[in-house]
Amino acid sequence: MGSIAIDAAVVEGAGSPFRFEKLAMDAPGPGQIRVRLHACGICHTDMVMRDGALPIPFPVILGHEGAGVVDTVGPGVDGVAPGDHVLLSFHSCGACSACHDHQPGYCAEFVPRNFLGVMQPGQGAIWRGDERIGGNIFGQSSFATHALAHSDNVVRIDRDLPLDILAPLGCGVQTGAGTVLETLQVQPGQSIAILGAGAVGLSALMAAVIAGAGRIAVIDRHASRLALARELGASETVDDLAALDGQFDHIADTTGVPALLGLAVDRLAQRGTLALVGAYPPGGFTIDPSSIMSMGRRIVGVVEGGIDPQLFIPRLITYYREGLLPLEKLIKRYAFADLEAAFAASESGAVIKPVVLMPQD
Repeated sequence: MGSIAIDAAVVEGAGSPFRFEKLAMDAPGPGQIRVRLHACGICHTDMVMRDGALPIPFPVILGHEGAGVVDTVGPGVDGVAPGDHVLLSFHSCGACSACHDHQPGYCAEFVPRNFLGVMQPGQGAIWRGDERIGGNIFGQSSFATHALAHSDNVVRIDRDLPLDILAPLGCGVQTGAGTVLETLQVQPGQSIAILGAGAVGLSALMAAVIAGAGRIAVIDRHASRLALARELGASETVDDLAALDGQFDHIADTTGVPALLGLAVDRLAQRGTLALVGAYPPGGFTIDPSSIMSMGRRIVGVVEGGIDPQLFIPRLITYYREGLLPLEKLIKRYAFADLEAAFAASESGAVIKPVVLMPQD
């Protein structure tokens, strides 16, 4: 199969609105997989990229929680075939030490492969006439009817599973759940505080329940999100971290607000761990080093939950089938044409996880 016409939402420059266009997509090259997309979740990182706060190649197609059906595969691809249902995640090199350790979120080439959209020789691209469009964000660029993904970031799933509900597994859900289950390795009876009740924070909450955590506190400014957190298993919900009594074995910050981190460190128990999961602005925060050293506390950065999507997404699907990961409580579906409205709903906090549905003509 050769080049095809696709519909895509293009961002021309930093802060620009989405513009729907007809573009040309090459046939998949070595290691690539062309996917006919059915759905894509909207992640906070999409907003950060659209605003130009990350190094991406404009004009660009964003979207990195794609889900769909394999259309065709390029040379050297095995493990998936046309007709397979798949979820798309982030891209990695597969050759560095982090990839060998099944932690591809710390891949030595994470930035060029996920933000810069660097292509490998002979791989297919997306075109507006003679102009190449940034179409390899997170190895997928899924705000489109089709995506060119890669062998490492495509996860095959059973055909009876709902693509729209499971699309967010590829980033937001695995980030929150992976932070709790893999990076922090929360044990039964341990305590955890989760700062932020967005998709990442609520996924961390559901994972804490799965892990058998004892005290689970969730902090957020939105009353509706705190109500959902209680429904999902939080034992405490407050709108201010300072309102919590006592200390915690683990704290996961998903807000990206540096002003919260000093108090978060103070709320750590002896040998407690603070996981930094948010998208933080440049700058720093002030802590007392002696309070880290003398208490044996740790601060750890987390990218994509510290997991391997090929291993962790199937685990999450098992939890979903068992009713332990009720993702339908987080999502709201939008038509692809309503992408701007979906972004606005997410930015305002009105919707936790918008998912856009692609036309299936």
